Formats: sequence, C-alpha cells, structure tokens
Amino acid sequence: MRLGHIWVLGIKELRSLARDRGMLVLIVYAFTLAVYASATAIPETLHRAQIAIVDEDHSPLSNRIVSAFYPPYFKTPALITHAEMDARLDAGLDTFALDIPPNFQRDVLAGHGATVQLNVDATRMSQAFTGSNYVNTIVSDEVRAFVAHYRETYEPPVGLTLRARFNPELTQSWFGAIMEIIDNITMLAIVLTGAALIREREHGTVEHLLVMPVTPFEIMASKVWAMGAVVLTACAVALIFVVQGMLDVPLQGSLSLFLVGAALQLFATTSLGILLATFARSMPQFGLLLILVLLPLQMLSGGVTPRESMPEGIQTLMFVAPNTHFVLAAQAILFRGAGLDVVWPQFLALAGIGLVMFGISLRRFRAKLGTMV
Repeated sequence: MRLGHIWVLGIKELRSLARDRGMLVLIVYAFTLAVYASATAIPETLHRAQIAIVDEDHSPLSNRIVSAFYPPYFKTPALITHAEMDARLDAGLDTFALDIPPNFQRDVLAGHGATVQLNVDATRMSQAFTGSNYVNTIVSDEVRAFVAHYRETYEPPVGLTLRARFNPELTQSWFGAIMEIIDNITMLAIVLTGAALIREREHGTVEHLLVMPVTPFEIMASKVWAMGAVVLTACAVALIFVVQGMLDVPLQGSLSLFLVGAALQLFATTSLGILLATFARSMPQFGLLLILVLLPLQMLSGGVTPRESMPEGIQTLMFVAPNTHFVLAAQAILFRGAGLDVVWPQFLALAGIGLVMFGISLRRFRAKLGTMV
C-alpha cells in the first residue's frame, strides 16, 4: 500500500464528481434547501385553525371563552347553532367545534363539574393533534381565571411548573434542521461512494484500474476518503451558514467534536455504499438497494421516534447499525452540549462498526473487481 496512490486516486474521484452535475446539485440541495425546508415546513405552533362555537349558555363565562380564540392560532370563531355543527364538520368548514352547554357558568360556580364538548375533524391530523391541546388549555385557563375572580381562595387542584431544558421555547425548527443534516450525511455517503464505483463500470475505467499498479485496498480507500471529505465539508458549511446563520439555531456543544463523530459515521457508511455497489450492476439497481437499506437505518435509529418507544428486539438489533450511535452522539453534542467524556462510547462503537464494515466491503470488492469489467 502506498499513501500516494490513495491520494492521487482520491483526487481523481473528486475531479470525476466535479463533472457530475446531478450529484453536485444533490449535494448542494441536501445541505441547503432541504435543511431549511425541514426546519420550517412543519409549523411550530397552530396557525389560523378554523373553529366554530355553539354557545348555549350566553353567559359572561361563555362569552369570555369565545373571545379567547383569536389569530394567529385560530381564525375568528364562527358562532353557530347545535344543528349546524355536524354539517359543517362533514363539509370540512371547521376543524374544531366547541359546544358550551346551557347553565355552564352556573354549574362551574356551584362546583358541579360542568363539561364542554369539543368535536374535532381528525382528518386534518396535524392541526387536530396540536389544536386539541390548545383548546383544552384555553378553556381551562379562562375558567380558572373566571372562578378566581369570584373566589379569592380558589386554588387549582394541581399546579404544573414546566421547565424545558436545552430548548426552552420548544422551537421545532431546531430539531428539524439538525436531524435533516444527520440523515443527509448518511444518505449522501452511501450514494456518492456507490455511484463512484458504478460510474467506473459505466464509463469503462475499471479496466484502467486493473492494469495500474494499485491494490483493491487503495482503490476503495481513495473513494472512502474523497467522498467522505466532500460530505464532511458540506456538513460543516451547512451547520455554520444554514443552521447557525439562516435559521439562527444555537449549537450547544463543540462543532469540532461533532465533525469527528461525523467522520467516523462516514467511514462506516461510505464502506456500506461500496458494498451495495458491488451487488448492483446499474444505478437503478443501486437505487432500489438504497431504499431497502437507507429507510430502516434512518427510521429506526432514534432520529424520527425515540428508541425507547420501539420493541426491545428492534432496539437491540439497531445497535449494530452506525446510525444509532451517530444519532445518540450528535444529539448529545449539538442539543445538550456533551463532551468527549459523554460520547466516547458512541465514538468507539462507530469506529468498531466502521472497521468491520470496511473489512466486509473490501473483501467483497476484491472478489468482484475482476467481474466488474
């Protein structure tokens, strides 16, 4: 093995990538527009939801509740009759229909446990899930304030003090931007290395490699470092200029430490990309294999849903995947400001998985290199 060969072959890969406009567009999009869209496309709070109110009490308390729903969370409430409620929900005119029963204020002041009914159009899933909590909170707050005006000694049965750590405002864009970068690191690492190997076959340059005084290890290592360097550079640029700059997301931990973890992740996933490319004879076949591998890696790694909510068997199985350890380390560093003393087990696991993956891929690549002509 000669480091000079690995360096020169890696430069060749970078030049080949520079001529592939499709891949360049994908890289730029994945670390700019995709990150921005993921952070901002899903609204952080309820926005202009349509609500209708059936006020059968017409009391000061019911009027107070009606006036509590206003933009930007809700549109101005439509005051309707009980007979109109179901028809409007069926027609999709309202997402929420709140029914305030007769004698509501009297029952509240008498302590008789008055009840209001909230009907929700759950086909609008995002608004239905978030808005139900908003409506419940607004009605509860208005009732509590109204009763407190009449009873100076009134105390709610439970006092909840909420303290959110690391993201005090519960800003969803913080989470969306970081997780999009984490997912795109894995995706592009596999795509770029796999495409680089398939490009050799499609362009007929495999024969050139076979007659050159280079080993399969040198060929594979050059693709790993070249494509890994591209993704790592794009990741750093996205974190500095898109996440911190455009989106104003504060990064709690060390950016350098995160990039070290990203480099270990790239070592494993670029090797995986080469392994998949040895099974595929064309880019369409590689794309199908990518779907089968990439979706489970991203969906079950803990980035989309907490690992604790998954079956124990899945949790145990996913410990052999590099994404699981990378997500744990990245969230600890960027969200909670963890240092090396906290994330070293994940780094060690990534290094071990990367070595195993590189060894398996090298063995497969060496066996298939002669048949790729």
